[in-house]
Amino acid sequence: MSTRRFTILHSNDLHGDFVAESEGPSGHLIGGLSLLLGYLNKVRREEDNVIYVIAGDMMQGSLIDSEFRGISTVELMNYVAPDVVTLGNHEFDYGLPHLLFLERVANFPIVNANLYIRNYNRRLMRPYHVMHVAGYDILFIGVITEKVMSSIVPDEQIGSFISLEEACAEVGHITNAYKNDDIDLTVLLTHIGYESDLELASMLDPEWGVDMIIGGHSHTVLEQPAVVNGIQIAHAGVGTDQIGRFDIVVDGETNSIIESSWKLVPIDTRTIEPDPKLREYIASFRDTIDRKYNTLIVHLGVEATHPCREVETSLGNLTADALVAATDADVMMVGSGSIRAQALGPAVTLQDLLACYPYDDALTRHTVTGADLKRIFAHIMRPENRTGEGECFQVNHGVVAEYDEANRRLISLRVGGRPVADERTYRLVLQDYHVRNAEANLGITTAEMSRLARPRVVSTSLRDVLQEYLRDHQNRVARVEGRLVYR
Repeated sequence: MSTRRFTILHSNDLHGDFVAESEGPSGHLIGGLSLLLGYLNKVRREEDNVIYVIAGDMMQGSLIDSEFRGISTVELMNYVAPDVVTLGNHEFDYGLPHLLFLERVANFPIVNANLYIRNYNRRLMRPYHVMHVAGYDILFIGVITEKVMSSIVPDEQIGSFISLEEACAEVGHITNAYKNDDIDLTVLLTHIGYESDLELASMLDPEWGVDMIIGGHSHTVLEQPAVVNGIQIAHAGVGTDQIGRFDIVVDGETNSIIESSWKLVPIDTRTIEPDPKLREYIASFRDTIDRKYNTLIVHLGVEATHPCREVETSLGNLTADALVAATDADVMMVGSGSIRAQALGPAVTLQDLLACYPYDDALTRHTVTGADLKRIFAHIMRPENRTGEGECFQVNHGVVAEYDEANRRLISLRVGGRPVADERTYRLVLQDYHVRNAEANLGITTAEMSRLARPRVVSTSLRDVLQEYLRDHQNRVARVEGRLVYR
């Protein structure tokens, strides 16, 4: 029997998490790209046949990334040298032409099998990558689905086969093309969320020979990989504070995994030495950012936090209250995912503000009925919307929504201290991202939200509104108040 041992390391949703942070009073550093590379170098020295992959969303979430429009990210990742990367939704944040430019800058392959250039039936990216390691051939295929591709809806150049069923069929097309080749291991790199990975695995034909799914998007932390339809499924949370590690033995005669272990490895200075040259390289980007943006905007009364996007947070409340004050709205709904820091303050610099809110967007006010509002809140508070794959929201002071988990229904909705009446009208302000994707994110169409009155753009920059509000609200204290209540 011919066998080989491989170590597959994997990250997902790095979101520009390049700089290590201090871990409490112990002073240990956790995360950061130089520490991550330190671990990669250590494993590469200790083991044979080491492979490092990234399951989407290298981009966005840090000022270093946004200031240089992703070019800094690709330059830093060239230093880390992943073996193969798949697209996430945030790789499209700077536009399709810029993504194609970044792909040419990258020294590593970026794969996706199911995004096509409309009218030409040509795949946007290379669909797969075959690695030849120690005499074995390993096939990597990239997949994304419609749940996470709303960010490119405005781009009419892109067509797709991105339902789960269509993505499954694309995997079949590629694996069938290799039936006459000796592929020893087949790995799907997905950016579709953990629950969707489970569903996709159940749909795959065992004859296609998919052995593993390494995924991202939902920021899921696992104790052990799931196994569905004989396929191992693993995610590695979010950022650079940890990395997933598979140690496997592959049988080259049966093209199957015969031994496997997996763990989530913490990245910190207790066991890892950072790569000094990469640390210096990252510092060169940080110096540019610090010189430009290190000015104090406000001192908050207490630190505002945002530890989890699925629940009400003090930073979410601060954000929604700031925006509602400037937009003459009854209800301000802020996408929890657009708040990218877990904490802000007490001292807040312009750099802190931009890192916390990297996705600037316009704000649009709609006139909707109370019945519409109840429908929206019933949709966003559903349990299945709070699994890490849905779109969750923060709301302003004066809004109180109560949801019955057991019976899956909205119990009550109050605005301004009064119960919402079906026939009354209310002014609802949303980020344009959610307006464009209203049906998926809110359970109501853009046309339905526009039937009573023409929507009005009340600000072209969410960040401008926040910056001016914070300047005028020194020592502001935001707390969790029970705006979104689950019974």
